[in-house]
Amino acid sequence: MKKGILYGIGAYVFWGFFPIYWKLLHHVSALQIIGHRIIWSFLLLLAIILITKQWTELRSALNAKVLQIYAIAALLVGANWLIYVWAVNAGFIIETSLGYFINPLLSVLLGVIFFKERLRLAQWIPVILAALGVAYLTYVYGRLPYIALSLAFSFGLYGLVKKLAPLGSLYGLTIETGILFIPAIGYLIFTEANNTAAFLHTGITSDLLMAGAGLVTTIPLLMFASAVRSIPLWVVGLLQYITPTIQFLIGILIYKEAFSYHQFIGFGMVWIALVIFLIENYFASRVTVEPLPEMGEG
Repeated sequence: MKKGILYGIGAYVFWGFFPIYWKLLHHVSALQIIGHRIIWSFLLLLAIILITKQWTELRSALNAKVLQIYAIAALLVGANWLIYVWAVNAGFIIETSLGYFINPLLSVLLGVIFFKERLRLAQWIPVILAALGVAYLTYVYGRLPYIALSLAFSFGLYGLVKKLAPLGSLYGLTIETGILFIPAIGYLIFTEANNTAAFLHTGITSDLLMAGAGLVTTIPLLMFASAVRSIPLWVVGLLQYITPTIQFLIGILIYKEAFSYHQFIGFGMVWIALVIFLIENYFASRVTVEPLPEMGEG
């Protein structure tokens, strides 16, 4: 169990430092970064499956229904990745962290809407409190925190689809990136023909970082997959808040993004909601707390 906890912490810490990695590619458009992330992730995941001789098992699991489910998941995770990378490089790291703080509560609400799940009275309190926090931030900003909400909804819906998906995380992400592979490589060929491509034109460091996007996507995913097999799900659910916390601190301490007193109030309402949510679920039943899908979709 100790080893599983270390794997889980490692995965979430890895994902937490993602903003620094994407910031190193700030001169590359978000679409091109995501194109490379999809391509190199798929090639690496496919290599792992072939090396570990799991290709036959994966191929036998494929059918029209499975492909339909993962096609929807692919669109959602692709949108989530794109929004996240664009937001990080546009200077909205703090707001992206809010999206992943909100996400667990949104997932609970989606369960009520789509699966007719019943919430205990004490579970409604954090959901309502988080909604009030978002409403307060909307008032402060003069607009909806659309980046946070876009990330929360895309990832929340992705989790909803993955709940219906029959395969594990390794096979699932392989299929998802495989579905996006052709559009991604087509787009990058188009940028090359248009003389707007960054790969092979902006220096060896940028090239390595773009190609490395597959590696930084896959490493925490495999660590996460190892963790969930050996530790209780309530522990995984607790560890997931490491990622947005690190991202929030990176936005403030490293990239000096503005964080006003009014923002603190709005974020504070969401944080209090999460504390109530965690305590209520812990005491209700340790074994019924389910983790979100891989937090690393950012």
